[in-house]
Amino acid sequence: MDPFDGSSSLRHDEDSWCPWARFSSWLECVCVVTFDLELGQAIELVYPQDVKLTEKEKTSICYLSFPDSYSGCLGDTQFSFRLRQSVGRRTSRFTDDVYNRDAPLSLQRETSHFFGFVYFRQVKDISVKRGYFQKSLVLVSRLPYTHLFHSLLQIIAPEFFEKQEPCLEAVCNEIDQWASPVPGLTLNLPLMGAVLQVRIPSKTDKPGGSPIRQTPRENLLPAPTVLPTIHELDLFKCFQSVLIHLQMLWELMLLGEPVVVMAPSPTVSSEIVLALVSSISPLKFCCDFRPYFTIHDSEFREYTTRTQAPPNVVLGVTNPFFIKTFQTWPHIVRLGEIKMAGDLPKQVKVKKLSKLKTLDTKPGIYTAYKTFLHKDKILIKRLLKGFQRKRPSEVQSAILRRHLLELTQSFIIPLERYMASLMPLQRSVTPWKTPPQIRPFSQEEFMSTLDHTGPQLTSMLKGDWMGLYRKFFRSPNFNGWYRQRNKEMTQKLESLHLEVICDADLLGWAKDKSEVEIVDLILKLREKLNKARQQQLQVKDGVLDKLDGFISSIISSLPEDLQIVLNTH
Repeated sequence: MDPFDGSSSLRHDEDSWCPWARFSSWLECVCVVTFDLELGQAIELVYPQDVKLTEKEKTSICYLSFPDSYSGCLGDTQFSFRLRQSVGRRTSRFTDDVYNRDAPLSLQRETSHFFGFVYFRQVKDISVKRGYFQKSLVLVSRLPYTHLFHSLLQIIAPEFFEKQEPCLEAVCNEIDQWASPVPGLTLNLPLMGAVLQVRIPSKTDKPGGSPIRQTPRENLLPAPTVLPTIHELDLFKCFQSVLIHLQMLWELMLLGEPVVVMAPSPTVSSEIVLALVSSISPLKFCCDFRPYFTIHDSEFREYTTRTQAPPNVVLGVTNPFFIKTFQTWPHIVRLGEIKMAGDLPKQVKVKKLSKLKTLDTKPGIYTAYKTFLHKDKILIKRLLKGFQRKRPSEVQSAILRRHLLELTQSFIIPLERYMASLMPLQRSVTPWKTPPQIRPFSQEEFMSTLDHTGPQLTSMLKGDWMGLYRKFFRSPNFNGWYRQRNKEMTQKLESLHLEVICDADLLGWAKDKSEVEIVDLILKLREKLNKARQQQLQVKDGVLDKLDGFISSIISSLPEDLQIVLNTH
């Protein structure tokens, strides 16, 4: 039974013994970071107050919550970051199993990283010694709901900067009244006199399908503001100066290559990094990525050592110091400010890494990478024509998102089809034997299938698809995809095995068996049932309860001393 299937009794029980349970299903905490003349950046406030951040996490949040001094951000600035959690920290107060089981892979709760969503204000203030008011309001979460959390900050932050702590306390208490995010549900989220209506994506959603039309509840005042997405970015805005190199950037993400994005502000760097990582959706990006990265980051030395090859990570940076630091990295994307008004920005050029100068601020993609596939000139012409005709950015982004989705699907469908062929036939699953094994993945056997089932069936793009697959097999993204698919198939086999056992005549089988054989069967069945419940295996309704009943019936037919032993274990 799904504990969120319309009845909220379990959630209420959870709330009664676990303070801030609903709040922590959305956010880990809210932090206020200020500038202290003696300490530099410092955390002024963490809410709820009982949230335990390690000193290392606090230090990272402090440095990542302020734009680099080179950025010169006056006024209000919003951006995102991602940081590694301290090793050995206690797990979240909220259990992730149910949510992660039903959420798309790219929107699952992070188990080892936090996301930070920042609203930074810097304005002149003569009453302050430095002459400036500098403060950040930061939402820290395990959920990558970029659009939702930045929308929340636009409501909360201006009020907070006026009213300070009491305002924050009221907001956190409001969030603690929200229903928990459940994939597939549409929720109304009241906040400071407004109501945001959002739909939580589910892994059963059709990829690329338009979101379900949300309708405000009757008599709901004020009328909800409908957010069309909780996580998607304006892709056209992000990629407008690199449109002609989209194919190259998609391949670099698919292969998990080390990439540095040098941008003029943390807003630009974080948006571009998140857009790049999302470009291979629905395939999960299994490498590390840091939308905003500073020299104070605890991983700085790890990522900048020259004694070994750069790690598989995408970094967004703003400090010119990084130009020298990352000279040995194979792919550097250098960008100017993102502007949506007027003409389409001049498309950046691909340049040799040796031409990257410390004082040179010219945008460009510095790499020696040669793409496996040709550019899609039809897409580029369509987007350029749309820009000339002043087509709305949301429509341009939808065209771009659809193109990237179809490209990724053309690449992944042959892999999915081959993976499905490794699954044992259903008729080979019998009640009295261990489930058969999934056949091992053979790269050469897969390559031999491409002539008949390859990406050329669904994609017009020409090029060396085979070369791209061979390189993909050496990437963390293939590793992550294969492990996930193998896990899902193994669980499917376990579910089938349980269903076959349930349909078998267990009581008839037990009649002429020795007590040792019967006890062995009971112990194995119990182990399978416990495993199925722990892993929340998707089995037909009633199967687990029916097997429980079988076990009880078989035990009751045994001698009394054996019944006592089995019932106490």
